[in-house]
Amino acid sequence: MSRAPRRAVGPATPIALKAPTPEAWYAAAAGSLEILLVDHANCEKKAASTALGLMFAYADDAPLGLSLARLAREELRHYEQVVRLLASLGHRYRRLSPGRYAGELRRAVATHEPDRRLDLLILGALIEARSCERFAGLAPRLPPPLGEFYRGLEAAEARHASLYGALASDYATCAGLDWGSRVESLATLEADLATRPDPLLRFHSGAPA
Repeated sequence: MSRAPRRAVGPATPIALKAPTPEAWYAAAAGSLEILLVDHANCEKKAASTALGLMFAYADDAPLGLSLARLAREELRHYEQVVRLLASLGHRYRRLSPGRYAGELRRAVATHEPDRRLDLLILGALIEARSCERFAGLAPRLPPPLGEFYRGLEAAEARHASLYGALASDYATCAGLDWGSRVESLATLEADLATRPDPLLRFHSGAPA
């Protein structure tokens, strides 16, 4: 395990999405609410698991752990809210086969430290930013109470994206890593996965195939 720099998190270098979500994805998602909500609930669990995984992997970094503990609590609360919404709409929460998005992003993560930690934090920022964008785009397309719920989640996801961006930027500075090239590479891959034709409709899938 690599030892983390002892430094407070500073202002983030913004990590921007390289391509917007295709309009066809929004139309498909709004017409498949059960699948959308089930996969959304799964994404919230995965987001909490990712935060916890980072806390365990870099357990000697107390500021990182405290920041991610708060984030994990929020993600689990969102999971509970989505599952309750599913039940209120008469749908059953269930397992869905995973989409390609998270798996292909994970395969791009460096296998050695300190690069691996930087990649994981950058991906955290990109995934949260994509979620934020999709919540904002879905909100006006969905009926009550879903529209209001997604509009409320947008602010939380923006905070999470900003936190991961700040952690990544600060770590790159402390460890002397090439921030620009890693953001460019990972953001390009993320944009491709979020826009390329995709056979499965999932919360982070690409355009409907």
